[in-house]
Amino acid sequence: MRIAFFGTPDFASESLKRLVEKHKNVVAVITAPDKPSGRGLQMNESDVKKYALSQNLTILQPEKMKSPEFVEQYRSLQIDVAVVVAFRMMPEIIWSMPSHGTFNLHGSLLPNYRGAAPINWALIHGEKETGVTTFFINSEIDKGDLIYQSKIDIQKEDNFGTLYSKLKVIGADLVLKTIEDLEKGIVNTFPQQFSSNDKPAPKIDKELLHIHNFESCTNIENLVRGLIPVYKPFFTYKDKKYIIKNGFAEKSSIANSSDLITTDEKTFLKLNCNDGFFHITAIQPDGKKEMDIVSFFNGNKI
Repeated sequence: MRIAFFGTPDFASESLKRLVEKHKNVVAVITAPDKPSGRGLQMNESDVKKYALSQNLTILQPEKMKSPEFVEQYRSLQIDVAVVVAFRMMPEIIWSMPSHGTFNLHGSLLPNYRGAAPINWALIHGEKETGVTTFFINSEIDKGDLIYQSKIDIQKEDNFGTLYSKLKVIGADLVLKTIEDLEKGIVNTFPQQFSSNDKPAPKIDKELLHIHNFESCTNIENLVRGLIPVYKPFFTYKDKKYIIKNGFAEKSSIANSSDLITTDEKTFLKLNCNDGFFHITAIQPDGKKEMDIVSFFNGNKI
């Protein structure tokens, strides 16, 4: 089968790598255009492009996927199936073109956590399991017919970084299985069953990073787990900003709500919640480097 691969970040490059290693016929890789970044505004290539270059794969980087030039270029490739992993929304003229369809790998057990940040929101909501899904793309975002799903338990020590790494690996396995079964003609799809209880996964916004609800120490723990290490959850105290780099919840009936924090100013720092405490084990004062709590109190006061 002639395969087109659409993807941009590291999460997607793992799936592309698996296809190449299994000698699948990836005839084109479509990824985001290079963008300037850093102080020198040097052009930055996506993780998918870097891997594709290392394998001498054909790379396409359209600014606009509806442009006549790209549509005709894509049509000329005579793609049998397209694989989409962590890529922008595609126009129908592109996703409907391959003879065997276009399928997407999504980082949740659909129909739950449709949207841009499924891994984050599964942790923020305190889920005990999550997984990955392959499904055929249609005109509605993340609502196409399901192909396969693979589940994984969420461990208590997992945060966004560790769960992301696990899911990109089992996701790559699922992409390969989907391709192999499409080649064999043994794929059976089934429609998603939607309900009002389905949980969404919208893009992470800046407001979510500011911790200001102290009713539940477990909710704070889940929020921090769902954001670190990529995002920077923070609290403010005495007009100063402190980024939380790690911590854990302790439920207690003797929670102290008279002040925001409890500390001995030497070895521990806790946020006071209505049902206990959130122990901060690693912190980053605004404008300074990350440090553990003991190191923090060696040179700082709160």
